[in-house]
Amino acid sequence: MHEKRIPEWLRHAPAPSIRGFATLAGLEAVVRGILISVFPLILYRAVADAQVVSALYFGVGVLSLAVGLMVPFLIRFVPRRRVYSTGVLFYVAGAALAIEGSAAGVVAALALNTVATVTTFVCFNAYVLDYIARIELGRCETSRMFYSAAGWTAGPVAGVALMHWWPPAPFLISGGAALVMLTVFWFMRLGNGKLISRARRAPPNPLAFLPRFFAQPRLVAGWLFAVIRSCGWWVYIVYLPIFAVQSGLSGQLGGIVLSITNASLFAAPLILKWMQRRPLRSAVRTGFAVAGTMFCLATAVSGLPVLAVLVLMIGSFFLIVLDVCAGLPFLMAVKPSERTEMSAIYSSYRDVSGIATPGLAWLVLSVAPVAGIFASGGLAMFLAYGIARRLHPRLGQARLAMQPAH
Repeated sequence: MHEKRIPEWLRHAPAPSIRGFATLAGLEAVVRGILISVFPLILYRAVADAQVVSALYFGVGVLSLAVGLMVPFLIRFVPRRRVYSTGVLFYVAGAALAIEGSAAGVVAALALNTVATVTTFVCFNAYVLDYIARIELGRCETSRMFYSAAGWTAGPVAGVALMHWWPPAPFLISGGAALVMLTVFWFMRLGNGKLISRARRAPPNPLAFLPRFFAQPRLVAGWLFAVIRSCGWWVYIVYLPIFAVQSGLSGQLGGIVLSITNASLFAAPLILKWMQRRPLRSAVRTGFAVAGTMFCLATAVSGLPVLAVLVLMIGSFFLIVLDVCAGLPFLMAVKPSERTEMSAIYSSYRDVSGIATPGLAWLVLSVAPVAGIFASGGLAMFLAYGIARRLHPRLGQARLAMQPAH
């Protein structure tokens, strides 16, 4: 009687690789990219008021922030792989609600989509810090963005075009891509991550790790970079389409320019090479300085809507530069024993920006037109430019070169 052997790939799963994580990120780009220009339009059509849209995004941001901070606490009781899987299924549920079509369904779909993003992002970052050496973080971020380029490039314009052709179409594609993403995740067999050490007792509440975060200035600076960069994307993604519609331009313009901008993600390897030739501080400051200048200039030339859109597109390219480099100060400073907790802190930048941007926009719109929001975003980027002065001038190449592989 022959003994049945279990295949090697089942007994010993291959170690998760940069390509595997990049594949997951690429699928998420399809899930989110095809809807990113659709949600602002359908919300604005439903309420016909930019301030109400801001209020809705503000409320969803508060919900998402609360969920994101609770994820590390939840993972103490529920395996990380199940938390990640549940987050992906939220994408599917959100797509189904959006297809239902009522105003309440659209708001609920936006909320589920946002909660899905923060839940999967916390888990994803924790897995990356588990399996990717610090010396490889820059390459991992670049690969993640390169693999995401197709989804973020084709998605926004395709989503708006499909919505005009058949409203359920972009949501069906997004939900289907989420199911593929879940299948790939389970195939990678990431499990619950690496166990570094168990604390003798769990923190009394989900916010117990915040003092450790605030005690590390580089973590705080890296988080602020992420928040302000994300605020810039919020302005570009949500308020540029509204500005275009109010200025008499095509309602599809927002999706088109976002797709053109996201095509720059294919240049991520070139951006990485540019970044490696200079200190990380210099790369971060350049990104914030140019993006801030372009956003402020867009307000100044808002009387010429087409020119304002072109200027914002230039600024958005430097937001992509910041996507490559501005997260590294945070990721390089995280201690192995704090991976899940600090991943939750880092992921909160999405929600804080999702609260701060519509909140500030609501105030700006009470005294100025939509174009005033562009200048507000630009001023925030100049603030980040100033904070970046505090980064060590040799942070980046020198630090990475000294990091042992592990």
